[in-house]
Amino acid sequence: MRILIIGGNGTIGTKVSNYFKDENEVIIAGRTNGDFNVDIADSKSIEELFTKIGNVDAIVCIAGEAKWAPFNDLTEEDYYIGLKSKLMGQVNLVRIGQHHLNSNGSITLSTGILADDPVVKTTSAAMVNGGIHSFAQAAALELQNGHRINVVSLGMVEDAYEKYKNYFPGHNPVPTKKVINAYARSVHGKTNGTIIRYYE
Repeated sequence: MRILIIGGNGTIGTKVSNYFKDENEVIIAGRTNGDFNVDIADSKSIEELFTKIGNVDAIVCIAGEAKWAPFNDLTEEDYYIGLKSKLMGQVNLVRIGQHHLNSNGSITLSTGILADDPVVKTTSAAMVNGGIHSFAQAAALELQNGHRINVVSLGMVEDAYEKYKNYFPGHNPVPTKKVINAYARSVHGKTNGTIIRYYE
């Protein structure tokens, strides 16, 4: 398979990319590093990426940002960070990427536990994650050419435990093997319109 992984050099992306590289051609794209550069917050950048790489069998997005701050400190502009990057960035990736996806190909988006179990300072991120879940479930009903779309929603992954443990008291870190399996299930399985939740 020819697989595009956006964010493939990040904390989670590196592990996922290394897994798929064993038996597939993996193309890594990122805002600042990778085989190609792309800013998913800019739809023109997404279009330019696909013009350069051509068709693929799977698209995996492990990218996108949102503002973390106390609810009363968040401005309208702060909310737009997540809306433009993580939400519309992934929506536009599906909207544009479907036209560069081979028949029976798949698209995998990424969110997280905040959609279902938010913690303090995550109002914006939780809102965005929930929006992506609803988008993917609805889009799955209308994708053509055998295309599938799923969302991987992870809890606090073990590789990021030290950085985020104070935000998630009492949460069990998600082992790396489960992280990889979530993306493998979406790409290699047959499920469609599914939120693949691994929260511990």
